[in-house]
Amino acid sequence: MHNFEHPNRNEKKLSKNDDNLIRLTGVTKIHEIAGSTFHALREINLQVKQGEFVAIIGKSGSGKSTMLNMLSGIDRPSSGEIWIGNTPVHTLDQDQLAKWRGRNVGVVFQFFQLLPTLTILENVMLPMDFCNTIPARERKGRALNLLEQVGISEQADKLPALLSGGQQQRAAIARALANDPALLMADEPTGNLDSHTSEAILQLFKELAASGKTIVMVTHERDIMQWVSSVVKLADGQVVNGSGLYD
Repeated sequence: MHNFEHPNRNEKKLSKNDDNLIRLTGVTKIHEIAGSTFHALREINLQVKQGEFVAIIGKSGSGKSTMLNMLSGIDRPSSGEIWIGNTPVHTLDQDQLAKWRGRNVGVVFQFFQLLPTLTILENVMLPMDFCNTIPARERKGRALNLLEQVGISEQADKLPALLSGGQQQRAAIARALANDPALLMADEPTGNLDSHTSEAILQLFKELAASGKTIVMVTHERDIMQWVSSVVKLADGQVVNGSGLYD
């Protein structure tokens, strides 16, 4: 198992006033499309504890990506409240959201989204340069340490195109961890990988959750229960199966 470290324990991070790191209360998202109203999310109530690895599942159009966008502050609800730690994310303006997201949320995408003209090491350092939370002299060392933790330190000086899909996703996870965020959001992170590589990535997420990271992942993986601590199933913008959480 990899040993995931938290380098900035003295830095102010997300604090919690109860056991739940994530709290959604009555979250609704309405889109106006060509004069008609579409409910992407309907009255979502959800709580996620620190260190949980949560899978969001459901058919296409069920609201999975909208939910992820709400949690990461990329989009805002039409009504309802989203609390991450002690931060009322639903009340933040765009500038506040950008700063909050950069420090507190790491995002992993299906197609990796690595910048092709930067080396893997430079890709991982980039969020540190943007947020300026890690001292400049420490950034390269931290990036190398993260690449070692995800198992691809030998790829540090290569361009993304020279790496396999699994290696690129590991690099993307290292980049998502750059600023030591409390939250990781993953949108179909194994959707572009073969089954063996997918299992390796899911094991990596499981280890990150065990180290204290909170992970919310949209997925179509069939055998997801062996990896995650809980599952939220969405249908037509609503949580189904009672509370939506089951072990």
